[in-house]
Amino acid sequence: MKFIQVVVALLLDWLRALGPWRALVTGLTAWSLAWFGTHLGQANHSSLDSAWLDAIHSAIPASLGTVLLRVYQLSGKHVTGLLVLAVVIVMVWKRFWPELLCFLVGTGGIVLIVDRWLKPLFNRPRPSGVLLEDISGRSFPSGHAAGSVVFYFLACCLLSAHYPHLRRPLFLVSSIWVALVWLSTLYCRAHWLSDIAAGAAVGYVWLSFCLAGFTVWEQRRRLRL
Repeated sequence: MKFIQVVVALLLDWLRALGPWRALVTGLTAWSLAWFGTHLGQANHSSLDSAWLDAIHSAIPASLGTVLLRVYQLSGKHVTGLLVLAVVIVMVWKRFWPELLCFLVGTGGIVLIVDRWLKPLFNRPRPSGVLLEDISGRSFPSGHAAGSVVFYFLACCLLSAHYPHLRRPLFLVSSIWVALVWLSTLYCRAHWLSDIAAGAAVGYVWLSFCLAGFTVWEQRRRLRL
């Protein structure tokens, strides 16, 4: 009985830390995935998705397109893995143990959620005519969109709490890079626009969950001091 009371208390604290607006976004995201994801998986693509991809590819000159192809390659798992390792090393060096746990749960969790659960569930094919040979797998939602939101902004939130003077440049650089990653996935025809939107929403929800959990952890730690 005491264990149940502790779990309920933690859950209530976590919901309060999450807040009504982020809880609303979570509910809307879950509903949208259940409704639109199923239909998109059955139809493979929509005319609006196709029109957006064609328009983006036509509007971007070849010189900028070459840069975007490189951005997509740099945002892959190998380079991102090195960046994750670098953040982990900094947190271990500085002994930011709660931040390290939150970061590992956040970055590892979003990979499992998108690649191991949502993509096989909806089973949506990628667009035809992809511009890079190593693009494979399912399309919906975008792992690049979800992963970039969680990795970069979670790292910014956790590190800027200790280095507030770096908050603005960290978020500015991360926002520009994340926008370029999203644009690169569309230019490469690795994802439909609806994949990006869904991935960004899933990433934001998971980021909110992790930060709410970290907030509860910190509140309870301060009470014990």
